[in-house]
Amino acid sequence: MRAILLHSRDKAEIQPTQPKTQYITQSTEDSLKLSTLDTLLQHYNFAIRDTTLRIIAGRAVNDGSAIGHLLWGITRKDYDERMRSLRALTFALEDSSYRGSLVVALDTPNGYSAIVRSLELSLDDVEHEKLDDPLYDEYFLRDIGEQRCLLLVSVLIHHRGVGKLVQAQFVEKWLAKQPWGDTDEARRKNFALYMDRKKNRISEICFQLRSSKVGRKALVRSKLTTKLRKPKRDRSANIKVVLEISMANEGDNPLETSQIELVPRVNDQSVEEQRLRRRHREAMVLNDGTHSLGRSDIIEREHDLNS
Repeated sequence: MRAILLHSRDKAEIQPTQPKTQYITQSTEDSLKLSTLDTLLQHYNFAIRDTTLRIIAGRAVNDGSAIGHLLWGITRKDYDERMRSLRALTFALEDSSYRGSLVVALDTPNGYSAIVRSLELSLDDVEHEKLDDPLYDEYFLRDIGEQRCLLLVSVLIHHRGVGKLVQAQFVEKWLAKQPWGDTDEARRKNFALYMDRKKNRISEICFQLRSSKVGRKALVRSKLTTKLRKPKRDRSANIKVVLEISMANEGDNPLETSQIELVPRVNDQSVEEQRLRRRHREAMVLNDGTHSLGRSDIIEREHDLNS
């Protein structure tokens, strides 16, 4: 009887329905009007707002007029307007699905010029401290607008190189205007210490600049580094150097066994004399490693005077 009651109870239990996962198809996403997206942005549910933002960002990176409007916005002197445009551009970088499209849209002369102009305007937003302390990393205390611009620069040069960035005068208009020092020597010293001691986005960008030919030329022109001087090669082919190694017996001073003297000698022997000399130098060295190399370990070839 108890088993029957338990079976009836289990049959009468109402199981909660599991939430059904729903996905927005591409056709549904494309059919959403701007007025609908604007309404969804005001929704109380965070997930709905976040999804709406990603839909808008995905449309913007493929819309040339939208990118042009944002690039125009980051070059405005008004701080709030600049921040709104920079926030929109950096938000689009978070999603890897359309990050490549944004890089392609920004990889233009106008894109680099706008980012450099925004960095140039950020020089007057806050007062910058002198960059002469190798143990203090000030990057994370920089203005958020400056950090967002440097994020865009870092992503662009990672995918496209530093050529267009140098053409946009990034070094002259922003990097060289940082408070590196009062004299040229101090600027070069502080810049070198900054790259050696700091591990932030600025040092990464500077490393990419210094690793390229055009970037290093720009750094040299801005007096942030010195030009590498290649050692002169000795093109003289008439003088041969002979290494004469003085070898001692086992009981000799070990310091004398490593004496090497460089003796220049002009090659004035005939072909036959050179052949005989090479043949006379043929020898075999037998040493099992239990003692230092000595004259007795060298077995020279017997020479035939008639040959």
